[in-house]
Amino acid sequence: MQIDQKAFHARYGIIMLTMGCLAVKESGGIKWRRMSWNPVTGCTKYSLGCKNCYAERLAKRLKDLGVKKYRNGFEVTLHPDVISKPLKIRRSTIIFVVSMGDLFHEKVPDDYILDVFKVMNKAQWHIFQLLTKRIERAVALREKLCWTPNIWMGVTVEEKRYVYRLDLLRKIPTAVRFVSMEPLLGDMPSLNLSNINWVIVGGESGPNYRILKPEWVKNVRDQCVSQGVKFYFHQWGGINRYRNGRSFEGRTWDETPSPFVYAGTPLFNM
Repeated sequence: MQIDQKAFHARYGIIMLTMGCLAVKESGGIKWRRMSWNPVTGCTKYSLGCKNCYAERLAKRLKDLGVKKYRNGFEVTLHPDVISKPLKIRRSTIIFVVSMGDLFHEKVPDDYILDVFKVMNKAQWHIFQLLTKRIERAVALREKLCWTPNIWMGVTVEEKRYVYRLDLLRKIPTAVRFVSMEPLLGDMPSLNLSNINWVIVGGESGPNYRILKPEWVKNVRDQCVSQGVKFYFHQWGGINRYRNGRSFEGRTWDETPSPFVYAGTPLFNM
């Protein structure tokens, strides 16, 4: 089925099918691209941040459009046909792993996760970013997995009741540990960010978004600054996240773990 890419972007606010990419600059002058790679799609609700999941909305729309990969909608689905794709991309790329689900979902077999890691281990010219709410499973598997330096591991901590996930993340022997507080749903009064490299904060987007308060952002930002952790503010969110922008206190906050500096939304979905 042929899809009008411009019409799709205008209607849904995100390009998930285009073969474009963003140029990314590294401090040494090397240009990187940013992509997403989905050997797994689909998920189930796990914690408060899942209530208005953007990936669930998008997966259902793609199913309605007749996109074969999303024929199951947002049911957990394995896509072994795309596992090897990063090996075919020779240009160094920052790859977000499973943007349309959770690699560590209980319905994803251990052996399949191992296969995904084997590809990341081989493709060491790329940077792979993994994000999960199911950090317990990542910890349980950590000794079976090979954590080459090009693999970054992140966990979502959207509300203070989930701060315990930071302790679990610290158990992962990864080169870079990052935390996504998106959507940030409440104040985070006391954070221990030891051995955490990067914190990303953002508001919820979509028709039923929950409001992000500036004082919550300031509190997290201040704790990052005082503890020497990179801070990245992604968006205010809302119904029109582009109009609301991503400026906080008169500037953008684009700090990222050295040596990479990049911004934007993944545009190339594998």
